[in-house]
Amino acid sequence: MCVGVLLCAVMLTCSAALASEAPTVLSVGVTGNERITSEYILGVVETEPGSPLERDILQKDIEAIYNQGFFSFVDVELRPEATGVAVTYSVRENPVINTITFTGNTIYKSETLMKEVFSQVGTVFNRAFFRNDLDRIQERYHKDGYVMVRIADVRVDDGDINIYILEPRVGEVIIQGNKKTKTHVIRREIKLKKGDLFNVVHFRHHLGKLQAMGYFEDVNVGFDTPDGQDDVVDLILTVKEKKTASIGLNLAYGTESGFSGGLTYGDTNLSGLGYNFEVGFEEGDEARYWGNISSPYMDKDTFAWRIGVSKWNYEDRFYHYQGKKQFEYDEKALSAYAGLGRKFGRDEEWSWFFTLRYLDVKYKNLHNAIPGYHDDLMKWSGTNVSAELQFTLDRRDPYLPYPKGYVWETYLEQALEALGSDFQYLKYWTQFRYYYPLNQFIDGLVDVDNMWTEDSPILFAARIRIGSSTKDELPAFARYSLGGINSLRGYHSRSFEGSNVILGNFELRVPVQQNFSLVGFYDVGHASGSLDWGNLKDNYGIGLRVKTPMGQLRLDYATGGDEDRTYFGFGEMF
Repeated sequence: MCVGVLLCAVMLTCSAALASEAPTVLSVGVTGNERITSEYILGVVETEPGSPLERDILQKDIEAIYNQGFFSFVDVELRPEATGVAVTYSVRENPVINTITFTGNTIYKSETLMKEVFSQVGTVFNRAFFRNDLDRIQERYHKDGYVMVRIADVRVDDGDINIYILEPRVGEVIIQGNKKTKTHVIRREIKLKKGDLFNVVHFRHHLGKLQAMGYFEDVNVGFDTPDGQDDVVDLILTVKEKKTASIGLNLAYGTESGFSGGLTYGDTNLSGLGYNFEVGFEEGDEARYWGNISSPYMDKDTFAWRIGVSKWNYEDRFYHYQGKKQFEYDEKALSAYAGLGRKFGRDEEWSWFFTLRYLDVKYKNLHNAIPGYHDDLMKWSGTNVSAELQFTLDRRDPYLPYPKGYVWETYLEQALEALGSDFQYLKYWTQFRYYYPLNQFIDGLVDVDNMWTEDSPILFAARIRIGSSTKDELPAFARYSLGGINSLRGYHSRSFEGSNVILGNFELRVPVQQNFSLVGFYDVGHASGSLDWGNLKDNYGIGLRVKTPMGQLRLDYATGGDEDRTYFGFGEMF
């Protein structure tokens, strides 16, 4: 800014008058303006006709005119007259905008960025307005997660404006602190690679998945800019590992299973390779022995896999038919499985998983039966070998702290007589899960201290499942079943079984505090030998969700069937 206050001219001409008192302002005007009106310019000055001439006020006026943003030069001329002084502000307008161009932008097209710019071609360039334009451009980047993007330079040349945008890209991803966990196991969770644009929303999502693995007490992140490379940022991840192997002592009592107890040994990061491993046993009326190992991580280049074996000997189990207990029985079985899966598709939204399963089961010792009991269980002892194939399409938003979108799953199970199975059948079902935030519908209607925020909305969740088979009557171990904590919550576990199933679960999940949520739910469905739409069973209830260091606790109270039921578990039902 070039500002000159020519008070010396007045002082030389009217020195005697100035020595005694300040001259009176006779008139106030503007010169040099072509497009900006004098009224607009003078609207910010304090000097006015009839007031005494004050040096400090003149300086404030000059600064106020300059701060309007339309001028590259502001000065003041004082012309002494017989009874006072005439004040004229001299201005030089900024050039008229001819073009506005962007350089360095790859995330958004120039047309998109121009929507954030209020300055228009053909108007006088205004510094103040254009500064706000630049702020809006940067806010657009930051809101979408590109927090390291900045306006590196702006050049104005005779009305041609060029905005240079610096979009930093990922340089090296440095991982340190890991002693057990293999570096590639950590690195594959951080999807950002060298040359990618840095997005903090995506990066936080990757960090969340890394921390959710349960391998680390802490994960710290640092950033570094290599010398002379302002457009590059190196990511430095420092992890602090924790023990992932554990020994567990199990003690339990169930109204059906009686007392039981046992030991387990597991490691969720076997050999630092990200494998899940577990062996264990339980003794009691429901004795069980098992061992399994799996690699759950999958992408389009990496296969997930799992192998397991289990053996059980259950005594005095209850058998229910259409929701009523029929008799008690013993069950003895040996099971083994092996599976392989991988993601596919451009965005890895699709995945498949193939499992080969072996089961040898024996039902015996029917006892304590009610009069007129129904038995469609005891005849199904035998060996079954089956192949299972599951396809999944997951279109939930991966960068939100809550589920939004949908998941569609299709499942096929074929019993294979050619591999020694005593049974022959094909089962098939499909399931659709849908999640939708409702904040936009209650915005302005209800506001409880901003309880339902953008990151913690009221959520509608629904699950629909339909399944059938090529057989009217399936073996007992292969039937669809409903009832219990994960299907029809108002009914006893396995209350309804059959070769066909339909199930609907609907929940309204309402955050109450940061770590507490209430859930209202309605369940409806049936499993039987045929899909009888007129005989659907339903229940309703309320639940509580509590976030803890061990995970989310779930408490549900359901009304349906013959009596109300309460369930305690972990996580959401779906």
